[in-house]
Amino acid sequence: MPEYLAPGVFIEEIERGPKPIEGVATSTAAFLGETERGPLSPRLVTSYGEYLRLYGGVFAGGTKYMPFSVKMFFDNGGRRVYITRLVGAGAATSVLDDAGYRFEALGPGAAGDRIFVRVIASTTRAAPEGGGDPLAIGFRVQAATWDRDVPGGVFDPFAEPERLPRPTLVEDFDDLTRDPDHPTYWEKMITDTSSALIGLTVDDAADVPDTPGDGEDPVPVMGGPLAGGADGAAPTAAQFGGLVDEDDAAIVDPKDYRGLAALSLDAYRDVAIVHAPGIGNDDDDTRAIQGEIVTHCERNRFRIAVLDAARNLSAVSDPRLSPRNFRDSQYAAFYYPWIYTANPRNGVKTLVPPGGATCGIYALTDNTRGVWKAPANVPVAGAIDLEFDVNTGRQEVLNPRGVNCIRRFPGRGIRMWGARTISSDPLWKYVSVRRLFIFLEASIYNSTQWVVFEPNDQRLWARVQQTVTLFLRSQWREGALFGAKEEEAFSVAVGRSTMTEDDILNGRLIVEIGIAPVRPAEFVVFRVFQKTQEAKT
Repeated sequence: MPEYLAPGVFIEEIERGPKPIEGVATSTAAFLGETERGPLSPRLVTSYGEYLRLYGGVFAGGTKYMPFSVKMFFDNGGRRVYITRLVGAGAATSVLDDAGYRFEALGPGAAGDRIFVRVIASTTRAAPEGGGDPLAIGFRVQAATWDRDVPGGVFDPFAEPERLPRPTLVEDFDDLTRDPDHPTYWEKMITDTSSALIGLTVDDAADVPDTPGDGEDPVPVMGGPLAGGADGAAPTAAQFGGLVDEDDAAIVDPKDYRGLAALSLDAYRDVAIVHAPGIGNDDDDTRAIQGEIVTHCERNRFRIAVLDAARNLSAVSDPRLSPRNFRDSQYAAFYYPWIYTANPRNGVKTLVPPGGATCGIYALTDNTRGVWKAPANVPVAGAIDLEFDVNTGRQEVLNPRGVNCIRRFPGRGIRMWGARTISSDPLWKYVSVRRLFIFLEASIYNSTQWVVFEPNDQRLWARVQQTVTLFLRSQWREGALFGAKEEEAFSVAVGRSTMTEDDILNGRLIVEIGIAPVRPAEFVVFRVFQKTQEAKT
């Protein structure tokens, strides 16, 4: 209680009634896999152009599927995706160490060898305290990156402005200093903010230029391409898990977590969809990776995994087209077949996995209709052909197994034509039902943290009940819940009917929430009969 010691008028702000519950985002995805270059910690990307700038484009002859899946994601309505880059054994980072300056590529990979860096005097000059000609106040770092191999090797594009090919990405950091208290301290300007894929360290003995050279182009203090980068082998299931590095050494610092371990951190709590582009269920290794992803989603409880089928699955009898043989889970959905799309670099027809487009359709459906709408019967943007055509007879075999098919319909294009999880439990066989409960549970969880340590009495019970009821009522009105009346759609109970005296004495507040979800009309049946005029007597 507040203290009142002196006479006067006092105004107090108090809280009464329910608190609002804000619906969580359900369309944010996370993609795990190999990229051409880039950081190893998850980074949020909101467009394909941003992905190209940070992670590079199509690489390794089109056998790496992350760029294709990211483009298909955004083409199909996706808005936000965390790129979680992984590298395998033997990966190495490109470096340039000269004259007291050491530059490192932002992440491992041979693409780092296509970075050219030079250090020159800063363009800003000031007169020394003792007088004399103006001198440079610091140094200037210029970096250039090419997105493909350069004939004859990487060159200095700043000294040869007419030489081709020109770099894809150029960054210029001017007036840098070694003073940590200065606004243009080098570590703050480059290491923490650069998108030119470089890191910088400066030794105390480094030669910091004090005057520009003659002419418009100062003579570099140092300059050259980075070298020593290597892509390494394909990541293993352990590296997808994220607790081991490219040398299979254990990662103990949470700041260095990678893969699924990094996505488990609170910074990435908004992720709702997890996908590994191109990781099918071909063999034990790829199935182990898919298993890691599904286990991660089950433990998190607020995420769903999108799984790709393997390539070249032409026979419905193939055991790889029975995903429940390997995993039974309500937190995963399986998609078949692969899709042909145009290579974003050269337009060549290229076979890519369906997961990227699927995640985009999830996001599109969430943002236009709602998470309770099945992400199906939607055209697949960017798809120009299918690896295998699936007819009704084939889907009659695959659909009960939990295989979501992508089909071509005359006059209607290529469409997503399945919305099931790989669960054998009939209550959780639909993706939309599982994701609706994820949405409701996560929203209630995040917005009721204020309840912890409040006095566990009738006033708190009534307030919590009102809070949850108002939220579920708004979802029912929007069409997320089944029922003509509110009491048919949901129920919220809290109090002596849900808690024993032992629960109350041990600090437990138990709220029981019943929800009637809407389910998709998967089978639409029209019964037609002949109606005849009956004789009248």
